[in-house]
Amino acid sequence: VQLQASGGGSVQAGGSLRLSCVASSRIFSSAVMGWFRQAPGKEREFVGNIRWGTQRTYYADSVKGRFTISRDGAMNAVLQMNNLKPEDTAVYYCARALEFTTVPSQYINWGQGTLVTVSS
Repeated sequence: VQLQASGGGSVQAGGSLRLSCVASSRIFSSAVMGWFRQAPGKEREFVGNIRWGTQRTYYADSVKGRFTISRDGAMNAVLQMNNLKPEDTAVYYCARALEFTTVPSQYINWGQGTLVTVSS
């Protein structure tokens, strides 16, 4: 499965962005789609994930209440980001796993990343 992330851009603090992750083939219900981010000089950080079939979601504390992950059709995972803060600035990646996990190494497929810049 190939993943293509898009939707990044530059916004001011308090603004919103919607990221999309489109898969090259149908995402099975047992799969987990995750979002991660990596700021310059920092390690890759878990943002949130969704179990495709049940639509169960889980979020990092840093984004809880501001970010929402959802499905848009059979092949698109969406990350809706509201009330963005400068500390949300990072390259955002989508990934696919078979387990409901926050650990990057357990994700099998990765998208190429899309840059989000939030200015104060």
